[in-house]
Amino acid sequence: MPVASHLDRILSGVREELALRKSRVPIGDLLRKGEERGPARDLLRTIPDGPGIIAEIKRASPSRGWIRRDLDAVATAAAYLEGGAWAVSILTEARSFGGSLADLSAVRAAFPAATLLRKDFVLDEYMLAESRAHGADLVLLMVSVLGERTEKMATLARKHRLEPLVETRDAAEIAIAARSGARLIGINNRDLSTLSVDLSTGERLLPLLPPGAYPVVESGISRADQVRRFHKAGARLFLVGESLAGCKDPADTIRRYVGK
Repeated sequence: MPVASHLDRILSGVREELALRKSRVPIGDLLRKGEERGPARDLLRTIPDGPGIIAEIKRASPSRGWIRRDLDAVATAAAYLEGGAWAVSILTEARSFGGSLADLSAVRAAFPAATLLRKDFVLDEYMLAESRAHGADLVLLMVSVLGERTEKMATLARKHRLEPLVETRDAAEIAIAARSGARLIGINNRDLSTLSVDLSTGERLLPLLPPGAYPVVESGISRADQVRRFHKAGARLFLVGESLAGCKDPADTIRRYVGK
């Protein structure tokens, strides 16, 4: 299936779900709730010198279907944090990934001090407002989805006291991410046209990131030696999903990834 078909199908569902939420919850309500979350934290100062793990709560994916249908978001987050994850990523897209904003709210309520990333196909300011309202500190912005709107959305994210993680897949998208002023720039090793993973993508693109950015490697990390190799090449953070969601002891896996 070509990339447009995969992405268009997912985005169609995202737009439908977004329209429903907009009809039920005015953005003003979200803004008020977001204000109650308080000021943004300077999270980038907490990034470790060694490899940092952004551990993902992920029930399903388009490439694998259901990974773990009965996954408990709070219990999973507890295991990730016990293992030493720098942050917890919470997929909130429902139709293809089995996630929800309720997962984000529940994890935030259980772990008030944890660093949380909302991972979704963020399209507009409403989704930024609801990200903050439900407890996110970080928000994923995909250049493949937003294109030249990435810079505007990154600015709006900061307005909502969210740190944007801007995801890229090639040199042209890295240039857009650099213009956005993003301090966290992700490199996705997954080819969305085939859903295959090629770790050489990250190795090739890491040197292209702008000075001062914190590189985040996404997709395909399943072994500690891969983490070590990318960290030696300059990566600071690793967004890890399927290899944690499907394992029996994610805390121990994270400890091995970070070398503890």
